[in-house]
Amino acid sequence: MAEWHKSSYSGARGDCVEVAEGLVTGIRDTKNLHLGHLEASWMEWKAFVEAVRL
Repeated sequence: MAEWHKSSYSGARGDCVEVAEGLVTGIRDTKNLHLGHLEASWMEWKAFVEAVRL
């Protein structure tokens, strides 16, 4: 998995979501790292990003 970076969709109040984009994209909440992360294929991640842009 690629390196984690703060999502451009994260809030300014510290509501941070980090992603590690690649063939498999990891998604995690920086306030709850102990809960692990979600994984999505690049196609699922692309569809999600396109949907939230609407």
